[in-house]
Amino acid sequence: MENKEYEFKPLPEQASRPEIRIVHITKIWPVVLSALLAGVLGFCLCLVLKGGLRSSQQSSTPGYVIKPGSQELWQAKLAEIKQDVDRYFIGEVDEEKLADAAAAGMIEGLGDEWSYYIPADEYASYLESVTNSYVGIGVTISAENVEQGIEIVDVTPDSPAYQAGLETGDLILAVEGVPVLDGSEEAIDINETKNRVRGQEGTDVTLTVSHEGQVRDVTITRATIKTVNVSWEMLEDGVAYIHIRNFEQDAAQDSIAAIEAAREQGAVSLLFDVRYNPGGYKHELVKLLDYLLPEGPLFRSVDYSGRENVDESDASCLDMPMAVLVNYDSYSAAEFFAAALQEYEAAAIVGEQTYGKGRFQTAMSLSDGSAINISIGQYTTPKGVSLVGQGITPDYVVELSDEQKQDLYYSRLEKQDDDQLQKAIEVLTNP
Repeated sequence: MENKEYEFKPLPEQASRPEIRIVHITKIWPVVLSALLAGVLGFCLCLVLKGGLRSSQQSSTPGYVIKPGSQELWQAKLAEIKQDVDRYFIGEVDEEKLADAAAAGMIEGLGDEWSYYIPADEYASYLESVTNSYVGIGVTISAENVEQGIEIVDVTPDSPAYQAGLETGDLILAVEGVPVLDGSEEAIDINETKNRVRGQEGTDVTLTVSHEGQVRDVTITRATIKTVNVSWEMLEDGVAYIHIRNFEQDAAQDSIAAIEAAREQGAVSLLFDVRYNPGGYKHELVKLLDYLLPEGPLFRSVDYSGRENVDESDASCLDMPMAVLVNYDSYSAAEFFAAALQEYEAAAIVGEQTYGKGRFQTAMSLSDGSAINISIGQYTTPKGVSLVGQGITPDYVVELSDEQKQDLYYSRLEKQDDDQLQKAIEVLTNP
């Protein structure tokens, strides 16, 4: 089950050798922590995992003395807190939850909005997002605008859900008999619904579904679902509309294939849509930019060791009118894609100011199956401009209403009602 929320992380097998990844991460892996966890429990994960903390029954050593300026300040402070918890706290302590909270607090304490902690039970889903595939039934869901249940807003063609007869607009009322968002004490939320619908390939899940008021139980066999990250269609006047949903695995080759197919069918201009695109791999971004742009620098970066790197484009390029649709939620690789095309004067940018991100991250797995994804370097545009705090300003600023934005996010906005898209078409057809 997909919830249209993703994240720029390294290939799993290259976690020890950082790969630049540019994504907006707060959508998929939110870390909701209190100031207490961030400031006090921040660093105790390593102590918990290494057995450095003992219960009150086992502890016979005096409390730690915290010395200002000591390199072990945080270890001493956290050990002292844990010792007091073990000795005096009257409730039950879940060591695993404590370790997760401490690890998340440690990363939260860095003060970097792009760095985050991934619990062990979420890491597999995180890795699935890298490959643009997952094991599930093939639906996109939303809890917006429904009083009870969860709405199916998209069904992947030829997926198990499609074959079982699920349709857009259906409501999921229960998963394996457990109610969904009905206000009851045992009801599960949208994230738990997603987790329960996903599972091992070849296993079954039973959903209680309402279709136009008729309620029925549907048993569906889970399968590997390939997420469609690039799609295209021909619009009027030879404009090829290419929607790039993320820059994850295969994004470049799928985008290039879409461009070439469009050209074979007579496209005379290209309109890229990277609105709500949260980013992805640097190598996917660079490969696509290299295909589109002439010889010159593409991506400039400086990593944690101070090492500079510049990715270059060859002389081959695509000489066609182009435009790119962006919005505030065109993050990282998506806004960089638009920025590079804008700097080379290869495309007109249409839409809203982007957020402005200039750091890249890498994921590092931990011994208990969890992981951290932390910022390890900075990047700039081909001309050396940082996007931090400013993003990119479109050549043609077009705002959408809140209702239009919501409909766009859930793929409900008709093209004739999409003011940004219509402006881009106008720019391409009336230069």
